[in-house]
Amino acid sequence: MTVYIDSDLQRLSDSEILRLISGFPAQRRERLLGCRNAMARRQGALAYLLLCRALSERWGITAQPTFSFGEHGKPFLAGHPGVHFSLSHCRLAVACAVSSVPVGIDVETIRQPREALLRHVMNEEEVASIHAAADPALQFTRLWTRKEALLKLSGTGLAHVSLPTVLAGSRAHLETTLCQGFLYSVAYWGDD
Repeated sequence: MTVYIDSDLQRLSDSEILRLISGFPAQRRERLLGCRNAMARRQGALAYLLLCRALSERWGITAQPTFSFGEHGKPFLAGHPGVHFSLSHCRLAVACAVSSVPVGIDVETIRQPREALLRHVMNEEEVASIHAAADPALQFTRLWTRKEALLKLSGTGLAHVSLPTVLAGSRAHLETTLCQGFLYSVAYWGDD
């Protein structure tokens, strides 16, 4: 499994981002141009560029990828059954994980949640670990990214699960990495 991170989101102007998007396959271009704000377009474009780089470096795939989608919307590359990927973005970074086994990644800016959100998405044990942590915002973000990475791995999405139960009993491999102001977690099955 290989992870690519881009935390220099402002290196390109808005016009440069739009020029890049104009060269993307129609499917990706239309989705990004349909974004409501420039930051969402920028994040989506940069995450797609990370995927293009990863596919080229790892598998020698140089054609710009177009996506097919699973039952709950998880993207995959038709014609490349041994290539798995996951994309994510936050205010500070975009992330791409590629693997020969199913993979999910989530990147998030470190933040302290409101108590109502905390109680909605975490179980009692997780809430207690957040309140007891030396850095509650970091612990919340760590747990949240692990949940999101698992959901992206499975392809089920947030709407189809009880969030407090997501980590319970999971046998997926989970790795979390702290960066400057953000962290990311990767979930994957088996060995890559």
